Amino acid sequence: MIKLTLAQLNYTVGDIAGNVARMTEAARQAVRDGSELVVFSELSLTGYYPGDLLDDPLFQARTADGLEALRQASRELPELAWVVGAPIGRTGPGKKWHNGLLVLRDGVVLLSYAKQLLPTYNIFDERRHFEPGPDVAPVLQIGKARVGFMICEDGWNDQGADYELNPFRRMQQAAPDLVVSINASPSEIGKRELRHKVFAQACAQNGLPLLYVNQIGGQDQIVYDGASFAAQPAEGVVFEMKRFEEDVVTLRFEGGCFLTPQGECPRPVDPRGLPTMAFYQAQIVLGLRDYARRCGFKQVVVGSSGGIDSALTLALAAQALGADNVAAVTMPSRYSSSGSVDDSVALCRNLGITLYTHPIAEAVDVYARQFEASFGQPLQGLPLENLQARIRGTILMEYSNAFGHLLLTTGNKSEVSVGYCTLYGDTNGGLGPIGDLYKTEVFALSRHINEAAGRELIPAAIIEKPPSAELAPGQKDTDSLPPYEVLDEILRFVIEGERLAPDEYRQAREFVEHLRGTDDGQALIARVRRMVGRNEYKRRQAPPIIRVRARAFGAGRQMPIAARHD
Repeated sequence: MIKLTLAQLNYTVGDIAGNVARMTEAARQAVRDGSELVVFSELSLTGYYPGDLLDDPLFQARTADGLEALRQASRELPELAWVVGAPIGRTGPGKKWHNGLLVLRDGVVLLSYAKQLLPTYNIFDERRHFEPGPDVAPVLQIGKARVGFMICEDGWNDQGADYELNPFRRMQQAAPDLVVSINASPSEIGKRELRHKVFAQACAQNGLPLLYVNQIGGQDQIVYDGASFAAQPAEGVVFEMKRFEEDVVTLRFEGGCFLTPQGECPRPVDPRGLPTMAFYQAQIVLGLRDYARRCGFKQVVVGSSGGIDSALTLALAAQALGADNVAAVTMPSRYSSSGSVDDSVALCRNLGITLYTHPIAEAVDVYARQFEASFGQPLQGLPLENLQARIRGTILMEYSNAFGHLLLTTGNKSEVSVGYCTLYGDTNGGLGPIGDLYKTEVFALSRHINEAAGRELIPAAIIEKPPSAELAPGQKDTDSLPPYEVLDEILRFVIEGERLAPDEYRQAREFVEHLRGTDDGQALIARVRRMVGRNEYKRRQAPPIIRVRARAFGAGRQMPIAARHD
């Protein structure tokens, strides 16, 4: 029998001292629980992922100091073994670092292991900084148990589809009593269920019980959901920790089974994850809260147009930071409907948010008169529409600078995909909370928020009215774009394709194949593809977005700007 503590913590990249402090407190709890082993997640010392900070000599020195601090802390708790993730320096050809796992006890490094499989796809770029470790199966005697160790990607290749090496099969040959896997596994829709499937299958095929310890928290675009778990060969996943929360839990491992400290079987794990909209809400709220906190912002500001995108952004911001820390600004022009202003008032009243009014009609007129005086022709059409968006963006940045608020941009994935946004206007901001939600999902999430609250936080008038930028008389989004129900299916197929969940991919593929059956449908698909391609330059200059899907704009989708897309 062995007692193990799983520490699912929210680390900050680069905050070495803070990360050490969090780990030390969890280790003290492990000792209070009578544990022999405490397990932290991948790169827990530095936070995942430090990127090119690994090339910074000062960061390297702080990392070394942090590792020494962990060694000293382990001396204060000599009966406990610590499993920590940290960069490990190396010499010789290749990169300067291993992505490492260290087992410390009483100030001594009992085991050092280097991650073998380094992901370099989607949002991952580990081969940029790390050298793969040797093909070994690290096993260490901890109390009465032989414990094997692996790091994240090492456990994802049991089917042999992505790499020649199979660390799980090597581990089977070493025959430990159980395996501990430390991870920094990003969250996206369906990812929890995929982890359960992959690791339960690997445990069954190799006859190995496994503890999977993940981190939580938002880091730039990426959110980690925790949901650490234990799996057994016959039963699959038998225990799961909290999702989207820090959690420190102690388990017993006895007779090949994971038990509570009292020797009971853990509560059954529901194989179903959160419903899609509940997942989006939890992911975005955690990502926004951590992004603001880590960047030093306590308050945010949002331009409130009276439309669905800004309404949803405000509702999520109020949940993440508290209504008192959210400001909204309505900026009516001569084309704004009275309903849009009234809807902003109702929304902010429902949410408890302060709403400021800053009309822009006079400023637009001044710009337009000077443009004609300087260039000899009137400002009209698209330049006049974009001017309004840019004046609004400037006002919001003025507010941000004057009062210290983080400006949240409100663009959704449908609009950002096809460039239905204005550079230096409604794309201004430090973060795009809903930038990975298609427009149809924006409506669905807004309805979900009202249903979950049991009252109308987002007014029905906002949800039900036709979307409009209100930059020209009688303007509707459908003047420039296909209906969002059509556009979003095409975009899912073009942008994400086989990265979609099977049912979602099948639906998008069948929809696009049906469109291809007519000349007009083929022309529409071609038009959407061109719009996505030629607006890459806008996305490259836009704020980061919070990632909720398998393929989001940003680091996970690297496309050239200067290229043909037809």
